[in-house]
Amino acid sequence: MYDAIAKNKRRSTLLVLAFTILLLVLGWALGVWLEDTRSGLTLAAIVALVTTLIGYFAGDSVALAVAGAKAIDRRDRPELYRLVENLAISEGLPTPKIYVIPDASPNAFAAGRNPAHAVLAVSEGLLQMMEKAELEGVLAHELAHIKNLDIRFMTLVVVLVGSIVLLSDMLTRSFLWGRGERDSKAGPLILVGLVLAILSPLIAEMIKLAVSREREYLADATGAMTTRYPEGLARALEKIARADRPMARANHATSHLFLANPFCAGGAPASGGDARITHRKFETLFSTHPPIEERIRRLRTMGA
Repeated sequence: MYDAIAKNKRRSTLLVLAFTILLLVLGWALGVWLEDTRSGLTLAAIVALVTTLIGYFAGDSVALAVAGAKAIDRRDRPELYRLVENLAISEGLPTPKIYVIPDASPNAFAAGRNPAHAVLAVSEGLLQMMEKAELEGVLAHELAHIKNLDIRFMTLVVVLVGSIVLLSDMLTRSFLWGRGERDSKAGPLILVGLVLAILSPLIAEMIKLAVSREREYLADATGAMTTRYPEGLARALEKIARADRPMARANHATSHLFLANPFCAGGAPASGGDARITHRKFETLFSTHPPIEERIRRLRTMGA
């Protein structure tokens, strides 16, 4: 387990570095197009700094607002509060602020910049559908994200993706609407810059997906070690997969934070023909979450 955590931290550092390089390359390409490389790089650095600061200090508030989550205290949901508090104590964590999402889809997420400023949100659907051991498994999974500082890293990844999309859009618009004398001067460089501007958002998104999937597996394992009952989370994931109900306020900007894909949480379809199977495979390929059936298999291997 500790080897896996160390490996993911090293990989995370490399991925943040890759994002930063991609962002600066976009700024350089924009600067070349504007015939002012320094200004392009400066703009890239400013965009990265501003969006990172906003994401770091207010990312949890944004995620809660997007989900429509409402804060609760011990008096509102005493059993839920007690479960979170006991699990947090067992992990040596402060009890995060607890929120409930008024949505019938079973799901949950954690956010915040560190354990002292963390929030944990669960949906009404999850509270109604899960038995105690299953709910404990879900809560332990989310606390694992807090303990491993996944919440901080994924917030930074999201804002870096947003920065890359913003700069690539500016670059694309400059190429498309600023053609003329620069076309003859820059030649092949313009083509390279245009290709880079178009592909950068896709590259950034694929990196984000890879990071999210690895961290979901790690949080599953960490949460199972906390409860010492992997079957609880495995059964919870099975129920979520069978429900296969998208959240009413699902959003691509925050989808990676959730326990399961808020757009389509189900696993492989039991029926529906080749067209539905192909559609599911396409969704899995571009999902921020690993296949739910694989997560269940790994959990049950732990418990074997």
